[in-house]
Amino acid sequence: MKQNIKNLLYTELEEYFVQKYRQKFRAKQVFKWLSLGVTSFAQMTDISKKMAEELSEDFFISDLKILRKETSKDKTVKFLYELSDGNTIESVLMQYKHGMSICISTQVGCNMGCTFCASTVGGKVRDLEAGEILDQVIFTAKAEGVRISNIVLMGIGEPLDNYDNVIRFLKNVNDEHGVNIGYRHISLSTCGLVDGIDRLAQENMPLTLSISLHAPNDGIRNKTMPVSKKYPYHELLGAVKRYLAKTGRRVSFEYTLIKDVNDRPEHARELCQHLKGMLCHVNLIPVNPARGTMAPSELKRIRQFQEMLLSGGLNATVRRTLGTDINAACGQLRRAEFQKSKEGETV
Repeated sequence: MKQNIKNLLYTELEEYFVQKYRQKFRAKQVFKWLSLGVTSFAQMTDISKKMAEELSEDFFISDLKILRKETSKDKTVKFLYELSDGNTIESVLMQYKHGMSICISTQVGCNMGCTFCASTVGGKVRDLEAGEILDQVIFTAKAEGVRISNIVLMGIGEPLDNYDNVIRFLKNVNDEHGVNIGYRHISLSTCGLVDGIDRLAQENMPLTLSISLHAPNDGIRNKTMPVSKKYPYHELLGAVKRYLAKTGRRVSFEYTLIKDVNDRPEHARELCQHLKGMLCHVNLIPVNPARGTMAPSELKRIRQFQEMLLSGGLNATVRRTLGTDINAACGQLRRAEFQKSKEGETV
């Protein structure tokens, strides 16, 4: 069977061209074309027609179809993409002073079951291949005519539950011969898969690790994040400490504030006790409308929570919310077509 050529690492593409053509330099040409969003080998003007035909016998070039594009009042753009097998995912392009950031998905659906997140409704259908993850960066940039400078793996799916494909994607998107986005401009978010965090620490990738914490203890975390039952609080923080010791990179903790669930002063004090002394940053996120009736904390309580963390020695900020009006904010991404057809929801 043909394979998606975008799943190959640059070094693997070099090996292919050396073995078949004894022309290592062809890898550089083809890899660059792929990063520009060509959809056929015939579009590669610096390779022969014969080579293009032979490549098409061995490989195919993955593509994404835009089913829907929505633009928020704050200029955030959300894409509903259709994959080659008919499954759908969402990606979000955000505009900041420092450049354009994209939030991408790593799975079709999600099995983690977090109660405040729409992405997990319906569970996981399958993992995305490395090339399909990369396509979100390539085709979003192409559609909007922009240079994407930052990537966050915080869309649909748990990145460390699709470990091998995600690592392959990271190597390809970072490669200087292609999209060439530095690891320091990439953030990977996990709900707390301890074994994955330990593996990631060994990869020597200076990216930003973001931990979706969302609670100060197991009691609350177990109710909102089922993963906590497999990896309790102390095990997760142990993995974070090992990651810090190995990489020396500051870790970000994501903390979604839910009214009367995890936003009280005693919760802030407990969080300070757990994280004090760590090289970390806490992102406070008012919960967005996504599932059920969970309400966001009041602004006054959010600011109080932040002040208590700051007083406790932690670096804490309140995340700017983008794209809420088009369901593009944290926790709102979903397989929209699935939702519409299976649940009769208007999305």
